[in-house]
Amino acid sequence: MTATPSPLSRRRFFARSGAGALALAGASLLRQPDAHAMEPFRRAGSSRLRLSLAAYSFRDYFGEGRDGRRITLEQFIDYCADHGCDGAELTSYYFPPDPSREFLIGLKRHAHLRGVAISGTAVGNNFAQPDGESLDQQIAMVREWIERAAMMGAPHIRVFAGQPKGLSKEEAKVQCVKALELCGNYAAHDGVWLGLENHGGIVAQVDDLLDIVRAVKSSWVGVNLDTGNIYTQGDPYEEMARLAPYAVNVQLKVRVGGAPTDLDRVVALLKQANYQGYVALEYEDKDPWGEIPQWLARMKEAFAQV
Repeated sequence: MTATPSPLSRRRFFARSGAGALALAGASLLRQPDAHAMEPFRRAGSSRLRLSLAAYSFRDYFGEGRDGRRITLEQFIDYCADHGCDGAELTSYYFPPDPSREFLIGLKRHAHLRGVAISGTAVGNNFAQPDGESLDQQIAMVREWIERAAMMGAPHIRVFAGQPKGLSKEEAKVQCVKALELCGNYAAHDGVWLGLENHGGIVAQVDDLLDIVRAVKSSWVGVNLDTGNIYTQGDPYEEMARLAPYAVNVQLKVRVGGAPTDLDRVVALLKQANYQGYVALEYEDKDPWGEIPQWLARMKEAFAQV
């Protein structure tokens, strides 16, 4: 039987998170980039890259499947184990609508017995909207997934900034900062990182993403660096290098700016930033069953040189 999560009390949520103070701060959140600004992460030791695979890579095969072939989350974890991955990124889109505690802990148990960590999950939120019920629902959804990630032992959730709804870009950035701080309070309580992805919308440009992340007053918010979502007229790898010091998770695409990914260059810039953590292959091209094993092998070889 699937247990439905208890409804979130808006009053309790916003009281605990200090939303009133944030609302009063308003646009000043982005006008003072040096006040309590987030700094790049300072990590002891040397760079360590851990191999993971995003469930999104098999997006056409969850649920009813495709071409007579389907996969479940448990089978995806098995696939990661069988292909030598350290972690498995379990995208939220492929969970039951209201996953029970028993289901989440069952995934944690299954992964542990296969020697695979659940490296994180990912949600499809939109914080780029005015105050009101819709934004409250988005914040509540992320908060719910923070609790679910903690139950699974997953250290990270990929979040979006979103597409503006009735706001200018600068207004939307302020809303995103406020929402991330609210969610960051919950993330800190449960020990789960929130990684804001460079995923178009108000963070299509690296400068805008860094504006937001640097303004967020939370030690549990960073960047989910997606190598395939760099929009620039210049060198995309230079833009990645600007994000890498703030990264708490990395998603590797097989193409960058329409060209095959220069894996050695990605590894070099992560090493330069002293990144230590998961690099999840998020495969979006054709023939995932045939191509993913080859890419995982290439990634293992490249990581071994770090």
